[in-house]
Amino acid sequence: MPWGILEDRYMDHVPGTIILADQSDVPEEYRNISRDLLKHGTGKHSHIILAPQPTDSPNDPLNWPTWRKDVILVIVGLSAGVVGAYGPMLSPGFVEISAALGITVNTLSQATAWVVLMIGLSLFIFNPLAKKIGRRPVYILSSIIMLSGSIWGALAKDYNSFLGSRIWSGLGMAPYEVLVQCTIADTYYVHQRATRIAIWNMFLLCGISGGALIAGYIIQDQGWQWTLIWCAILFAALLPLVVLFVPETAYRRKSYEQQLAAKGAVNRDTKTDTSEKKEAPSGQDESAKAETVETGVVTERKESYLQSLRPWGGIYTDTPLWKIFLRPMVVFFYPAVLWGFLLYGITLSWIVVFSVVNAVIFTAPPYNFSVSETGLISLSPFLLTLIGEVISGPMNDWVCLYLAKKNHGIYEPEFRLPPIIISFLVGIVGFFGFGATVHYQTHWTGPVLCFGLANMSLALSNASVFGYIIDSHKELSEEAFVAINARNLLTFGLTYFVNDWLARDGTLKVFNVLGGVFVVVNVFTIPLWIFGKRIRSYIARNKTLHGFMHED
Repeated sequence: MPWGILEDRYMDHVPGTIILADQSDVPEEYRNISRDLLKHGTGKHSHIILAPQPTDSPNDPLNWPTWRKDVILVIVGLSAGVVGAYGPMLSPGFVEISAALGITVNTLSQATAWVVLMIGLSLFIFNPLAKKIGRRPVYILSSIIMLSGSIWGALAKDYNSFLGSRIWSGLGMAPYEVLVQCTIADTYYVHQRATRIAIWNMFLLCGISGGALIAGYIIQDQGWQWTLIWCAILFAALLPLVVLFVPETAYRRKSYEQQLAAKGAVNRDTKTDTSEKKEAPSGQDESAKAETVETGVVTERKESYLQSLRPWGGIYTDTPLWKIFLRPMVVFFYPAVLWGFLLYGITLSWIVVFSVVNAVIFTAPPYNFSVSETGLISLSPFLLTLIGEVISGPMNDWVCLYLAKKNHGIYEPEFRLPPIIISFLVGIVGFFGFGATVHYQTHWTGPVLCFGLANMSLALSNASVFGYIIDSHKELSEEAFVAINARNLLTFGLTYFVNDWLARDGTLKVFNVLGGVFVVVNVFTIPLWIFGKRIRSYIARNKTLHGFMHED
């Protein structure tokens, strides 16, 4: 294997390794499948073998028109953006809000910590539900919770009621931190995913940074309650869109080998029945024939739009709930997932720290910003996050296709990792630079730019982190994302005491520590690049682990 990736010695085909492009020199182990049986992309991607291979059913989300998939992504992405804004949007007005509620700034920052904790805990509720009964009912329930929580928070008259509304909303925020990635895996092929993951992250991260940008003016001109009122208005608009245009994307799809075997059996049966079918009356249920397709096992009628509006479409796994509940705890220790937790989770947790401390830093000397000016700080991460997301998805897909071509058409999930180098360098400047510029009291453009670069680092790395995990452990994507988002427990602990830590040790020391940890977790990418394929092989060969973690 080129470029330092160690080849596996035990398996001819390691899970996650796929044929991404047709080549005349494809290794021998892949030549037993005729190219005529493999479905390819269209247009400029016509040379790419689709992965995963779709069924022939019109109800298979992989077979839906691209415009339909993208509409779903935009709707859940917009919802994720509002969810992203919901947590940190009050940060520019921490000083003003704490005075209005009769509490300290540190107590108010702890309210944010409780929201984060609730997100982390509720993932263990919604993940089993989404795996068992599908994504759609969870999306609808989440949107209802966010709508009601926003209204509750806007009407809260004291801190206890305000805290209750935040905790309740934290319950509804969880699905949009996990299920969107799973929906992308449900509906898009491997060569399409990184761009879509980048689009989702653009919505989420622009919500996180852009929410505070807008909220600063809302708090100053209309009052802090109006930030929650506007959230309620947005969720009231998005809820009908979720109900009407986000169908169920979970689908029970047989493996490609099973599809081929079953189709071969049906084709043989079809040939023996040809003469009988020719003699059948021509008027027999012609409309039914036009609306059904061959799936390889049975004929399946195309689902109507009204049928797609069902809030619940059935059971999508026979695995008991208790096992689904335990799986994230097991998959957490898969090296790819643990790496994702460290890289994505710690970077995002560190970025949350900015939202907690910015009001304290920038409303005090030497900056003396107003509430709206403190909100304007978020313009930097908003723009740089947008740039990072626009770059990261296409760049990641291009790197994967380029390396697969150089590797004789064989794609390895590790090909998602090289762009981490760019996000690593950007993050170093962001975290270390912020602490230094605030400590030495440089012009405000210094810390504001570094704040944006730290956010840009996360935007650049997301396509690599989520793309690698989806491609390495597709069947466990929900469990993997729950495990990664256990980072909310880390964020809870950090945001709970970070203002006290900042007051005690100063900005330079705090952000030097955060930057040092950032460097360490990024370095873990190197052994994953080298040993990643062998690790995937070991996990696949462990029969006990495979039996527990995969569908019954």
